[in-house]
Amino acid sequence: MAQELKSVEYGLEKIFEGAQDFLPILGTDYVEFYVGNAKQAAHFYKTAFGFQSHAYAGLETGKRDRASYVLKQDKIRLVLTTALNSDSPIGEHVKKHGDGVKVVAMWVEDARYSYEETIKRGAKSYMEPTVISDENGEVVQAGIYAYGETIFMFTERKNYNGIFMPGYKEWKSDYNPTSVGLKFVDHMVGNVGWNKMNEWVKWFEDVMGFVNFLSFDDKQITTEYSALMSKVMANGNGRIKFPINEPAEGKKRSQIEEYLDFYEGEGVQHIAVATDDIITTVAEMKARGVEFLSTPPQAYYDAIPERLKDHMDKFQEDIKELQKLGIMIDADEEGYLLQIFTKPVEDRPTLFFEIIQRMGARGFGAGNFKALFESIEREQELRGTL
Repeated sequence: MAQELKSVEYGLEKIFEGAQDFLPILGTDYVEFYVGNAKQAAHFYKTAFGFQSHAYAGLETGKRDRASYVLKQDKIRLVLTTALNSDSPIGEHVKKHGDGVKVVAMWVEDARYSYEETIKRGAKSYMEPTVISDENGEVVQAGIYAYGETIFMFTERKNYNGIFMPGYKEWKSDYNPTSVGLKFVDHMVGNVGWNKMNEWVKWFEDVMGFVNFLSFDDKQITTEYSALMSKVMANGNGRIKFPINEPAEGKKRSQIEEYLDFYEGEGVQHIAVATDDIITTVAEMKARGVEFLSTPPQAYYDAIPERLKDHMDKFQEDIKELQKLGIMIDADEEGYLLQIFTKPVEDRPTLFFEIIQRMGARGFGAGNFKALFESIEREQELRGTL
């Protein structure tokens, strides 16, 4: 494990040492989903995930083709957008892919600069720099295409003081369930097609200035039936991390192949959101009806003291409580982490969420890969897609 995570030990600041980060990114601004029914989706994320009503755009704000509900929890903003007519590209996207992530908005200091720098390095334009303004100031946005039909949107809001952005109004609701303790987006995982991994690694390096600071091959991510490969791309300050998964040959169909089949293309597979107290967060989410993957076997938890022997003096959690909730544990030389994965949140077996708590560790749970993918395979078998 320590060898696998060697590049993580030194931190991204060492990897970038002496190199210019030409695309400074301040963080994840928002994640926009295209969905079949935004009002109902918003109710689900409020009830089950503890998001709060934040902003709204639709017929009442002058939008004629779409309705968008903005949800917020700490530093996380989700935008749920649905089409209002049958010939909308939003509706066409949902028809093909089902509900899923369309836009990953990155908070930048200068959207025009970010767009120009990525375009001249080979990015395909989605939207040229556009200024949107109202009485609260202005937001500048510009977008490029990433894998599949996913959009990376550079968002500059230093001159805006409104609720979300021009064209939206405050969404006041009498129904705002309490937060479950989600804090920020830790990383977002994209699935790409066969033999596309290196192509997209190069794209992130050349166009975005990211580095590949962690890699796993099909010998490390494998079970009896399936395998995949993964490389983690990150920006200079480490605030944006995009692991990329590619299918690999196995006896049966992997989760990545299943995703590509049902999403009908490349796209965001899961969003990892951070919490400071995973036991409380997961217990609350389960109480609200969120379904998680099945619990690893007893032997997995019996082995934890040995697996985490270098960190047990700092280990704060009750292993029996973690086992009760199905939370997994892994470690690297920096510390340990706790993680759990929801089942797909829609009928298509595509998008799901990861809940993660980092206790110093910078990795992605490599020691959990086998247990995790065996759990996913059990779900695939039930669906008849393994």
